[in-house]
Amino acid sequence: MRKLIAIWQLMRLEHGVMLALGIFVGSIIALQNQGGIIWESFPWLQFVLTFCTAMFLEASTFALNDYYDLPIDLKNKREDRPLARGDLQPKTAVLLFFIFFPLGLIFSFYVNMTCFIIALITAMLAIFYDAYLKKIKLLGNFYIAYVMAIPFVFGASAITSSTSSIVSLDPSVVMVALIAFFCGSGREIMKDVMDFEGDKEAGVKSFPRYIGIRNSNMIASGFYFIAVFLSLIPFLYPLFQLFYQNYVYLILVLATDVLLVLTAGQLLINPKVKMSTYRKVTLFAIFLGLLAFFIGAFIG
Repeated sequence: MRKLIAIWQLMRLEHGVMLALGIFVGSIIALQNQGGIIWESFPWLQFVLTFCTAMFLEASTFALNDYYDLPIDLKNKREDRPLARGDLQPKTAVLLFFIFFPLGLIFSFYVNMTCFIIALITAMLAIFYDAYLKKIKLLGNFYIAYVMAIPFVFGASAITSSTSSIVSLDPSVVMVALIAFFCGSGREIMKDVMDFEGDKEAGVKSFPRYIGIRNSNMIASGFYFIAVFLSLIPFLYPLFQLFYQNYVYLILVLATDVLLVLTAGQLLINPKVKMSTYRKVTLFAIFLGLLAFFIGAFIG
């Protein structure tokens, strides 16, 4: 059982569940704006294929991430990382990468060509990030934010024809992806602050190393405020058909915004803010945001 728990933690499978939700939300929004969902003809096969793509690529690249991160994790005493605490061997992480990574690309190929291209680009970026870019967290943070945003685009692309262009995506899909991107950017900068000492020893180029912890917190809070601002736009403008003057969406998204504003406020006024706690708060806020877009697509 301990090994199974360690493998789950290595591959961060709970993130795979969040990715699946993002894909599903992107699909639902796109289908609703194309005339509504007929559940009898819902493209379940496409969803399963996209889910497997996201799960396998997510699992494999997180395993590779921990393999490359092992020296830093040991310095940072990351007991939440199974390689750092010795529950798994580094070769296990490499083996899991070589099993699941190609499987993810294979599944994406059977969705459609647009999804295959998205998966291929994302997968190559993931390897580049794990091997090189994480040493330059100034850039790597935005890759992680991209990974949080792309499932919505991926899900919407999965239920369109293979000849459709990404630029023709529904504005609501683009908006939820942008919100996820800014929330992800904020969360990654908070993680940089948490890992400051270990990153400093390892020579990692992070925001706190260049501009200090205080300024890094200000930037992270700024990203959360941008996300809050963007979340209100679908309610206010007719362009976002499903969510325009949709009070169900508004209530749920305001709950999200309260948590984001609370976190941003703590980053600005509390020099000893407990980053691990508020990163969990922002993760829950993102989940509520997903619910806002999902439920708002049906009710309002």
